[in-house]
Amino acid sequence: MKKTLTVLIAAGALLGAAACSAPSLSNEETCARIQNVSAPKSGTDKPGMIRLANQIRPIEATASVALKAPLQSIVDFLDESTKEHADNAKLQQLQAEYTSAFQKLNEVCGQ
Repeated sequence: MKKTLTVLIAAGALLGAAACSAPSLSNEETCARIQNVSAPKSGTDKPGMIRLANQIRPIEATASVALKAPLQSIVDFLDESTKEHADNAKLQQLQAEYTSAFQKLNEVCGQ
């Protein structure tokens, strides 16, 4: 039992280390993954915004250097805007970053 537990812990540590050192995608690969994300049908659709943030998170984790920060800004805005009691001052700041992030995406991905 002790050996099995030790093996499982070691395997988990190896998997965790491998996940932390995942290689970054190129801009083209990141853009291709972003294009596969489905946008919410309505800008105020809370479940759609949550779904969108959850679709972007794994892309952001391995995104190209140029797109990592914009994707994080988008996720931050979506997370804050879906909170029940969102901080309006923070939301306004994140809105500016969110707009800038989409401009960067359009610039890099040519959308």
